Amino acid sequence: MKLPFERKTHAISAFLLMLVSGSALADYKLNFQEPVNQLGQEIFDLHMLVFWICVGIALVVFSVMFYSMIAHRKSKGAVAADFHENTTVEVIWTIIPFIILISVAIPATSTLIKIEDTGDADITIKVTGLQWKWKYEYDADGTPVSFISSLHPDHNKARAVDSGIDVTKIENYLLEVDNMMVVPVNKKIRLLVTSDDVIHSWWVPQFATKKDAIPGYVNETWTSVDKPGIYRGQCTELCGKDHAFMPIVVKAVEENEYNAWLAAKKTEAVAAAAEAAADKVWSKDELVARGQEIYMGKGGCFGCHGANGEGVATFPKLAGSAITIGPDAAHIDVVVNGKPGTAMAAYGNQLNDLELAAVITYERNAWGNAASVVQPADIKAAR
Repeated sequence: MKLPFERKTHAISAFLLMLVSGSALADYKLNFQEPVNQLGQEIFDLHMLVFWICVGIALVVFSVMFYSMIAHRKSKGAVAADFHENTTVEVIWTIIPFIILISVAIPATSTLIKIEDTGDADITIKVTGLQWKWKYEYDADGTPVSFISSLHPDHNKARAVDSGIDVTKIENYLLEVDNMMVVPVNKKIRLLVTSDDVIHSWWVPQFATKKDAIPGYVNETWTSVDKPGIYRGQCTELCGKDHAFMPIVVKAVEENEYNAWLAAKKTEAVAAAAEAAADKVWSKDELVARGQEIYMGKGGCFGCHGANGEGVATFPKLAGSAITIGPDAAHIDVVVNGKPGTAMAAYGNQLNDLELAAVITYERNAWGNAASVVQPADIKAAR
């Protein structure tokens, strides 16, 4: 049995080894991430300007303070001066702060004006925060293109308690998504940021872009990317149980690649809308198979209700619940419209009629449930 001081010694040793480890120091950073646009560089330069001004002030103040304590200490026979005011000193400590303020205010004002200038944008993208994912909406020549971006399924599985997965071997752990936001380089991108439930915040540090997503309100911001690459961010407003699992991944590509991607997304959107709008009657097996994919992926339902419908923490179970084996109408209503006063979000604006019918059918026929089949026409009628 190890004694307390032995355990403490081992902990200290491990900490010291970590500090001197080359691998530990390799990822150790003290400053902002490298900006990838001109505005981000301006903000970084402004940050460094203020930082060095603060360093200079600290050096002067602490130098004078320590000199005074050492040179005028009592043991050397120093006698404190007795005076009430000194015009010269008062003029100096008024002029110097004024000069510092002006030297910071002028570049700061210029940068702040640029941050708020969303005019003359080449592309506008609507960003909607949802518990706990992001929805992106583009306009492809009059055809709306939208998709949900959620934490990547592999990362979702790995973060589960007792998953048995070594997360240290997963690249970009908890910073990967199933659908990246894609933007062209060298274009001004206007972002309309809002939320469908609670306050979120869209933040990509290398873009120097951060804007709150507030329900019932649309905030504007903009960004641009100077070089192709994949850039990562996170929600930075505490938004509920899975706040830590709401990453942002943006892929910046050349304009021709972006146009090809948007055209493909437009084709997918048209096909998905046509499929959902069709009067086809789907089989139970077809709906259950598709519903399981949505439940574990795009819908993210398992995050609250468990992979086997067992419920998570205070979130209710779906296996054998009154909702999943009760009347169709009640189940449809809670999935489409959400449940006020709870974390149950409204999926009516996230999923189309076919996707809603599929996930509801899956919930009504999985984990021992043996209830009815819901068709897209039922969802359409209930909207």
